[in-house]
Amino acid sequence: MNNQKVELLSPAGNLEKLKIAIKYGADAVYAGVSHFSLRIRAGKEFTFETFKEGIDYAHARGKKVYATINGFPFNSQIDLLKKHIATMAALKPDGFIVAAPGVVKLCREIAPEIDIHLSTQANVLNYLDAQVFWDMGVKRIVVAREISLKDVIEIKKHLPDMEIEIFVHGSMCFAYSGRCLVSAVQMGRVPNRGSCANDCRFEYTLYAVNEDHGTLFRLEEEPGVGTYIFNSKDMNLASHLKEILDSGAVDSLKIEGRTKSPYYAAVTAKAYRNAIDDYYEGKFEPEVYQKELHTTKNRGFTDAYLIHRPFEKTDSQNHDYALSKGSYEVTGLVSEDEEHFLCKYKVYPNEDIEIFTPKDEALVECENEIGKIFKKENGLYYINFKKILTETGKELESVHSGNVNKIKLPGKLPYLTMFRVENVDETIE
Repeated sequence: MNNQKVELLSPAGNLEKLKIAIKYGADAVYAGVSHFSLRIRAGKEFTFETFKEGIDYAHARGKKVYATINGFPFNSQIDLLKKHIATMAALKPDGFIVAAPGVVKLCREIAPEIDIHLSTQANVLNYLDAQVFWDMGVKRIVVAREISLKDVIEIKKHLPDMEIEIFVHGSMCFAYSGRCLVSAVQMGRVPNRGSCANDCRFEYTLYAVNEDHGTLFRLEEEPGVGTYIFNSKDMNLASHLKEILDSGAVDSLKIEGRTKSPYYAAVTAKAYRNAIDDYYEGKFEPEVYQKELHTTKNRGFTDAYLIHRPFEKTDSQNHDYALSKGSYEVTGLVSEDEEHFLCKYKVYPNEDIEIFTPKDEALVECENEIGKIFKKENGLYYINFKKILTETGKELESVHSGNVNKIKLPGKLPYLTMFRVENVDETIE
């Protein structure tokens, strides 16, 4: 059984989100470059140069970066894949996340110094399959999302030296651990090669046909029910972390979401960081972590399959909408000089805006002609602008997300601190 503190692994869709995840509490991040990653859109956010910058940033802070090479290549791509593996290895990530057995073998040949983590796309559910990959040189297995905690424990009993990573939060695929062709059939975008169009999230209208005479008719539905027939709710296992960590079988807790927002990266990292730290300190307050997690955009939450078998679940699909807004809107992000912020929504003078800081950052109250930073009775810090001044001193009546000018702060705030306000309109997108 695992006696070390569990790792918190966050998504890094680009360099900014990599830094945010680390500042808000992640022990490690995962990211990719190019189409060999299963998130092409996120992979395009990184160049090899910025990926190296991210690795250096993480290593300087004692954190790790795992590079995703978890797509399923065609024969025509293998020579390019070999070059990609060598290029990525030269950047010195802490591990490769790989799905295909042939790619595992290739990575071992080209970059034997880099640890191999087996992607959830490999669908490992039992110790027999885990043993095969262990014998191939895989150090860690990211088990299938459909696995039970009981089976995770069983794998650990048979392979105590193999690291086990599980997903605890984020989007769920309609298909088995992402083995989906819906997007490929409808849009020509292949999910298992990184270009999923998320067709399962779409609204569908159902029809029936009489094959004898070809009559086609629309199936009438109760308004708002039964249209998003493939749309899985988002995984949220924060309330089950004590049970998971008590098992001693899990080495890493993984958050999904490389294409999600910087705010999502921040909130999920901080909430799960607090949950993990609280567990090891002998306290555990699920309602506190859930309150934060519910501020993010989501499709509704489910505890998925780790605690309950798939056939026992009746609430894992969201038939009503594709994505909700979440209860908060991000209005600003503090820049690297810690003296300005960039507007992400809209900011007006004389409004109290909550300050959401990276993990363990202390704030200093202040007040001057620009505004004030202060603490309310609820224990939270807020900022209120008397004036909205650009970096060059120009005064604005308000500032909106289209304005790229840096706005002066009344006092210094930690880099990547966010401002947020409650959504008064939580309608569905």
